Amino acid sequence: MPKRGKLTELVGAFLRLGLTSFGGPVAHLGYFRAEFVERRRWLDDEEFGDLVALCQMLPGPASSQVVFALGMRRAGLPGALAASLCFILPSALAMILFAYGVASLGSVQGAGWIHGLKLAAVAVVALQSRRDVLDVFPMDSVACSENAGPPDALPGPAAAAGAVARGLGQILTGKAAPSCLLAIGGGTIDFPIPPFMPQPP
Repeated sequence: MPKRGKLTELVGAFLRLGLTSFGGPVAHLGYFRAEFVERRRWLDDEEFGDLVALCQMLPGPASSQVVFALGMRRAGLPGALAASLCFILPSALAMILFAYGVASLGSVQGAGWIHGLKLAAVAVVALQSRRDVLDVFPMDSVACSENAGPPDALPGPAAAAGAVARGLGQILTGKAAPSCLLAIGGGTIDFPIPPFMPQPP
């Protein structure tokens, strides 16, 4: 049975996350893990992983479902509703105000600040993804080299992801990225290290 907490504690935690959690659902899940697994220790990694897996199986945005589930687990139905409102309302209000502000400016197509916002969103998701990847694949657990050989025959999304990441790395840096051989599902894949991740020694 999970330990119950005070509703005020839950409201404070989710309101702070609602005001500071930029990025999409992938980034949100990383923020939740840092806050509730590492910092507050409301649940352990295995319980958090199970909760995320369950929410991924349901239709709708997984991060919003995880918020509801964490609130329910911590303070029952009132906690679930309070967590959801505290996490969702700040961004909903900000978007409404932003829409009215943009509408008052007229046409903003091609505006530099819009392009800047898009780049900032990519950076936030990339940094969170980097943290998530390093949690799953610590750098000392994979064999890295400057010229790793071709991947074993490993069909499906893993091979496609490796090819896309290699191409993006070459486009961004102008040179081939160092590679890591990752063991996945009984095979290995030659996966490049994106420029934003720490490079092997």
